[in-house]
Amino acid sequence: MSDVLVVGADVGGTNTKVGLARSESGRTVLLEKHAYRSQDYSALEDVLEEFLARPGVAAQARAVSAACFAVAGPVEHGRAKLTNLPWQLDEAVIARRLAVPRTRIINDFAAAGLGIAELAADDFLTLQRGEPEERGQRVIVGAGTGLGVALLDWDGGGYEVHPSEAGHVDFGPTDAAQDALLAHLRRKFARVSYERVICGAGLARILDFVDESGEAHASAQLRQAMSDGDPARAITEFALEGKDAAAERALDIFICAYGSFAGNMALAMLAHGGVYVAGGIAPKIAARLRDGAFIRAFTAKGRFKGLLETMPVHVVMNDHVGLLGALAEAARLARA
Repeated sequence: MSDVLVVGADVGGTNTKVGLARSESGRTVLLEKHAYRSQDYSALEDVLEEFLARPGVAAQARAVSAACFAVAGPVEHGRAKLTNLPWQLDEAVIARRLAVPRTRIINDFAAAGLGIAELAADDFLTLQRGEPEERGQRVIVGAGTGLGVALLDWDGGGYEVHPSEAGHVDFGPTDAAQDALLAHLRRKFARVSYERVICGAGLARILDFVDESGEAHASAQLRQAMSDGDPARAITEFALEGKDAAAERALDIFICAYGSFAGNMALAMLAHGGVYVAGGIAPKIAARLRDGAFIRAFTAKGRFKGLLETMPVHVVMNDHVGLLGALAEAARLARA
């Protein structure tokens, strides 16, 4: 079968990554990619048209056979409304505007799940080797602007991905600090989900909790850095560099909550094929994820501790996994 050109995008509340790829002999080869600030555009179509007009892309745009767009939110009947961005997407509308007849919208963590198969061994950082089961069920979780989850099971010829909105289940504290954090957040939100805690904005909320509790106070330098740019990035940098006690404590709480949530998802799915921690935050705090706190929280499931210890846990270090998954799905669509 001849090669085909496809377009894909990983659409998030902060950034939208768009790529052009060639599918050849069952492999998806990325040719061009570019990232855009999502908040600078009023619709995904505007981003796509700008990408397709780029030098190196425009000459090939007419030859695109299919497109797939991964979005941070639920997808129903070819339509999606993003959770953390005021965009509404419709497969039919995008297909007409871009003149690409085969167009699909999928959940962003479904795309990340598909993208796992597109990665190399050095794209993963192993936190727990466990006892991997060939073709066993997998879970992919990840914190960034929001908190995504997808489930994967083997269907005979490959992994089938099942999107979910499990990041929005009720937050369940596991220690006294998290009990107090939940009480703190209940004063701000009618309902506290895990995504209120385990995401970029959640890290900033944890810092506020630490500061207000009096356990440690954020320095003026940290507050200024948060005001000048991305608050979660500033907290992470100050914590990793040992420059602020409140930032360090906030990151500790964040990692423990993150590990516990990942363990919940692994237990729910019996993820003997592996747990994959993706999203924008995990690679940036990889050094801290390796120090043991994440895995201790992951396996702290009482009578099921031994079971959780058998499940492999890997951090996805390639931040283009969602884009690669969207492009792989576009290639499959083009050949269908």
